[in-house]
Amino acid sequence: MSDGGREKNAGLLLDEPLIFERSRTGCVGADVAACGGEAAADVPAELLREPIEGFPEVSEPDVLRHFLRLSQWNFGAATTFYPLGSCTMKYNPLANEVAARLPGFAALHPLTPDDMAQGALRLMWELQEMLAEISGMDAVSLQPAAGAQGELTGMKMVRAYHEDRGDARTTVLIPASAHGTNPASAALCGYEVQQLEGNRLGVVEADVVRQAMTDRVAAVMITNPNTLGIFEREIAQVAEIVHERGGLVYLDGANFNALMGVAKPGRFGADVMQFNLHKTFSTPHGGGGPGAGPVGVREVLEPYLPAPRLVRDGDVLRWNDDRPKSIGRMRSFHGNFGMFVRAFAYIKALGSDGLMRATAMAVLNANYIRARLEKTYHLAVPGLCMHECVFSDKHLERQGVKTLDVAKRLLDYGFYAPTIYFPLVVSGALMVEPTESESRETLEQFIAAMEAIAREAADNPDLLHDAPTRTPVGRLDEAKAARNPVLRWHPPDPVSD
Repeated sequence: MSDGGREKNAGLLLDEPLIFERSRTGCVGADVAACGGEAAADVPAELLREPIEGFPEVSEPDVLRHFLRLSQWNFGAATTFYPLGSCTMKYNPLANEVAARLPGFAALHPLTPDDMAQGALRLMWELQEMLAEISGMDAVSLQPAAGAQGELTGMKMVRAYHEDRGDARTTVLIPASAHGTNPASAALCGYEVQQLEGNRLGVVEADVVRQAMTDRVAAVMITNPNTLGIFEREIAQVAEIVHERGGLVYLDGANFNALMGVAKPGRFGADVMQFNLHKTFSTPHGGGGPGAGPVGVREVLEPYLPAPRLVRDGDVLRWNDDRPKSIGRMRSFHGNFGMFVRAFAYIKALGSDGLMRATAMAVLNANYIRARLEKTYHLAVPGLCMHECVFSDKHLERQGVKTLDVAKRLLDYGFYAPTIYFPLVVSGALMVEPTESESRETLEQFIAAMEAIAREAADNPDLLHDAPTRTPVGRLDEAKAARNPVLRWHPPDPVSD
């Protein structure tokens, strides 16, 4: 293998036109007459649609090849190492997919009466209990449909809590290293945001919080581990300072994959947190599909959880709307149930020891990459990291190579690009999160590719400026592409070494 496996990952670039360009007048992909044994003209009118002008007319093989080829252009955790640091991209076990497709789960109507859905309700009840135990929280709502909505749910409860005491407060403290949705969630709840700066190690010091904390501060929103991949060492002291002045602590659980089974946010002062099931508990991620962002709270916030709440009467589970202090419903029905099945199966399969080992492996993998690459690439924060490590393009600037060039060149080596230019506190950031899913062999291939790119930056920087050259679409002017998209592409000329 040479150059980090580039030759091994190179393959055919199959030209694939738009489905409209495959169209041939009179071509059909289904034999309507054969399906019912009658002529198409005899098909009931209610089963037919009106003709659509310009609608593609293609054969079944053409349809199959079109969408299969498009799918082969994609990078994902199912095809290659997917080191996207800003969003944990761990493997989704296929056994969980089988569980989610069981007819009793997949075909259950959301309006099924409680007494006819006790199996599904029990799964939800047990998932809530497991998430509460894993996080050290007292109660959990599964209702929010995504991590960001979970944040909004948590901050709406923070506001409800303070207003219930006649003390609405005006401000939320948020570290510069927090996730970008934190300020948005606070602002949507009517709060002003005050930024807290971290020290040279990337963490927020308790003294900084003490100076900023006033009786007008409703909460601090803190991501732990933070977006630099560093554990906030003074989190317990921060929580104590905030609580002393009547504020609450919102812990962003997006990076909980570095804590599950090892540390419980409820034990170090968090009052409310969201769980990103797609990040920590292996449910599918991305593509705008169904997500899940359950919210856990300590007892003080339990009355404000979204309604309805799942309650237990003996051996019977039912939904209860009698929640006078609730912030109300956050979404239709009770959450994305298929995600609950997958997360439930994941937790049950691993158990407490397995969750702890998964966390340990995620941290070990990140530190392996950090240790192997920190002499080649500038490391944003020295020393051990948690689940992710953040490099920058500082060592490449003299060759005129930027983080974007490295990310694009990685595509030529068969790897999806890591998160780039985030967190914003690191100039030219390149954030890598391997998760526990990846083997040492895969990590070695990625490291070899990164080292090869560093050598290319020194010897032939123009090569990186032109990358990628082995993908169906080459380097785009991303700003122009967003404003003036061109929906027809031409395959690049074959590249010879």
